[in-house]
Amino acid sequence: MQWLDTREKYGIVSRVLHWGMAGLLLWQFTGMVLRGIFGRVPPVSFFVGSHGAIGALLFTLIVVRLLWGLTNRSRRPFYEPGVLGLLAKAGHLALYVLMLVVPLLALLRAYGSGRGFQPFGIPLFPATGEQTAWLMAPANAAHGLLAWVLLLLIAGHVGMVLVHQFIWRDDVAGRMLPAAGRRAAGGTASPAR
Repeated sequence: MQWLDTREKYGIVSRVLHWGMAGLLLWQFTGMVLRGIFGRVPPVSFFVGSHGAIGALLFTLIVVRLLWGLTNRSRRPFYEPGVLGLLAKAGHLALYVLMLVVPLLALLRAYGSGRGFQPFGIPLFPATGEQTAWLMAPANAAHGLLAWVLLLLIAGHVGMVLVHQFIWRDDVAGRMLPAAGRRAAGGTASPAR
């Protein structure tokens, strides 16, 4: 079992963080889409009721993922040279920034709300009963909008993986999928995750 990343493939820690966060983000966006369609009905509350706790978990995981990525920076697969590589880098940077900023804004709002915040029963902020408007304002203005931008970037990310896999046939997905086929050693580098 390969724990660390290599130039050819991501290790188990990177893959678990990637797919675990993908599942949690899917949960978050499913809940918000269902709420937008059906409103706050009981089946939707099943998803929406966990939104804050899952968001706090996502914030923690993105920090761990960033630290793990920095630790493995010199071992990770290369980006393709040229414009495509630069676009892949920019896309990944935007994904990471939004995965950090979106939950951070919500955490600031939770802190400023004065209601306290206990994701999964873990007390992060005590209830003070007093709102701090300047802490809540950025999330009120941008949390939802930036979350939908994040969803668009995720859709673009998935779309590009499909282009790599089925049109360019360079097996970029094999770097993150344990069961995916692998290109022969010595092939050209492709955009990395």
